[in-house]
Amino acid sequence: MANTFLNERLRQYIAAEKAILVSGQSYVIGNRRLTRANLSEIRDEIKALVNAGATVDDTPTAGRRRMRIIPND
Repeated sequence: MANTFLNERLRQYIAAEKAILVSGQSYVIGNRRLTRANLSEIRDEIKALVNAGATVDDTPTAGRRRMRIIPND
């Protein structure tokens, strides 16, 4: 359940990052400069979510193990 929540948040932050990259982080109306979002904060949150185990493909990261087989002569 928690992993699903983290995965959804990760997708939302990735979508927000794409929106900023496409339309810009800020805009100007008259002599006022307005900021939509802070790209560095969004990227920091993406890193934190990935470190917490969030994925974009809904596959759980906990419990995965890799195995290396080394043949003996």
